[in-house]
Amino acid sequence: MSEIMDLLFTSEFAYSIIRVTTPILFAALGAVIVNTAGIANIALEGLMLIAALVGVIVSAFTGSAWLGLIAAVLSSVAFAGVLAFFTLYYKTNVILGGIALNLFASGGTVFFLYLFANDKGTSAALASKVLPTIHIPILKDIPVLGAILSGHNILTYMAAVAVVVIYLMFKKTAFGYRLKAVGENPNAADSVGINVMRTKTIALLLSGALAGLGGAFMSMGYVSWFARDMVAGRGWIAIAAEAMGQSSTIGTTITSLLFGAADATANALGTVGIPSELLRILPYVVTLLGLLAYALSENRKKKRRSKGA
Repeated sequence: MSEIMDLLFTSEFAYSIIRVTTPILFAALGAVIVNTAGIANIALEGLMLIAALVGVIVSAFTGSAWLGLIAAVLSSVAFAGVLAFFTLYYKTNVILGGIALNLFASGGTVFFLYLFANDKGTSAALASKVLPTIHIPILKDIPVLGAILSGHNILTYMAAVAVVVIYLMFKKTAFGYRLKAVGENPNAADSVGINVMRTKTIALLLSGALAGLGGAFMSMGYVSWFARDMVAGRGWIAIAAEAMGQSSTIGTTITSLLFGAADATANALGTVGIPSELLRILPYVVTLLGLLAYALSENRKKKRRSKGA
């Protein structure tokens, strides 16, 4: 037990929580935007997976990590656009559309991985690039705090910036108010001149961009290669984080950190001889417990409202 405590109460462990939270947070922020606009985008897992592969392939063939990142985000946005086209303009069921995109991503990435790397498991044959880490001046020299907050991949800092930008978008901008109006009552929003379809489309595209950043981090920041189905449920965990955070930017950030902490704990405990099979399910157990707590909380609120009525 003391060995476990020594692992968990360290600056290295706190650093790892922030690191593993990054892809979950990007996708969860995307979920916040689309859910606020009244859309359930369950394709985040597939969008992240597509972006992870595209980033690796483009960075390997161009020799530029930045071009790989741009291509990763654009590919995710493009597929989010396809989802928007069929679900918003042709009225395809959004849940079925999301499932179809996830299935396409799972199988399609393996096909293109084999096509470009001649391997169905990893992209080890490709000389892909890695996005840089940032050592923050002054902060890096502060004991403990520097070890926790400095030296992260640039996408981790971009995720922190995204939290602030999205928070301000909902609180201070006309577009944020339009998203809320469309999500709460699209007919009323339409009656005051808000283009509901365009607003929802932009929301889906923004969620695609954020999922793309999360996917790019997986293959160009968290590790330096692509592996089959490497997103490993993080898109679904992000949806759970958004639900528990009740579609608020701050609440979703906190719940994303909770799931990141569960993932980091599983990684840390793997070094002390605990069976890996048990550790691999820990983040998903935490996700289920979190959703159960959220459901119970929502039921209590509904009962209180019904009594008050």
